[in-house]
Amino acid sequence: MQTAIPAFLRYLKIERNASELTIKSYHDDFESLLDYFNDRLGHVPAPSGVTIEMLRGYVTYLHDCQYARTTIARRLACLRSFFRYCSREGICDLNPARALRTPRVGRKLPHFLTTEQVATLLEAPLANDPMGLRDRAILETLYSAGLRVAELVGLNLKDWDRGANILRVLGKGRKERIAPVGKYAAKALDQWLEFRFPDPEAKPDQRDAMFLNKFGRRLTTRSIGRMLEKYLKITGLDSITSPHTLRHSFATHLLDGGADLRSVQELLGHKSLTTTQIYTHVSTRRMRETYEQAHPHAHRAG
Repeated sequence: MQTAIPAFLRYLKIERNASELTIKSYHDDFESLLDYFNDRLGHVPAPSGVTIEMLRGYVTYLHDCQYARTTIARRLACLRSFFRYCSREGICDLNPARALRTPRVGRKLPHFLTTEQVATLLEAPLANDPMGLRDRAILETLYSAGLRVAELVGLNLKDWDRGANILRVLGKGRKERIAPVGKYAAKALDQWLEFRFPDPEAKPDQRDAMFLNKFGRRLTTRSIGRMLEKYLKITGLDSITSPHTLRHSFATHLLDGGADLRSVQELLGHKSLTTTQIYTHVSTRRMRETYEQAHPHAHRAG
């Protein structure tokens, strides 16, 4: 295990272009499995010595610890992928994880903001301050292009084509896509870039970033979260709002406006249309609520 797991993680990073977040999640999943083996068996077996019974015992342990179904499902996906790799590389003869059942995971409807709430949030940063201009450009870009926060902090100056009003975005699995940018976001980006001053002593990867912190270096995803928290307090918007909420709002508002599902899938960079379909449920729910509130015959007589 001590050699097979690092080799598998290298394979994910180099050959499968897995993100750093995926690598970290899988590393944590393996730590959980190894701790379980040490606790229950007193040792960690080689991949060829792992049986389906051992893995079923691990799954039972996860349920007994009351882990969320989403966490259990991810850990099982990690195990299946790992043992599939081991079988292919000849590290073990059989894949003991093949018969594992994944718990059914109910999907929650994503939290989103109304167009009025988005407008309130976007107008919160001060327009007479460089950091305020930066924050407005960040919020406008997240909403206008439907970016993940990791995609936003990964943007470099060269990724912004001002003439075409598009961003070249590196998404999950290091897959590149083109994200159109609306006129309000384009204007906010132009205003921010006038005041953008990178640290001349920083490494190129830091000073080439589209969005910089007060030290002239690339922002982190956590910095974006803290920035948003500040404006949520100022505006009084729901505290459960996250940077990803703007992505949810982007998709919901597109569908509300008549965009087709395939186009929204492409704009979001979703690999599967099934992932995008959750937003149709959001739009349908909103349509029903509007009908119930506005139509005089929506409610049956009591």
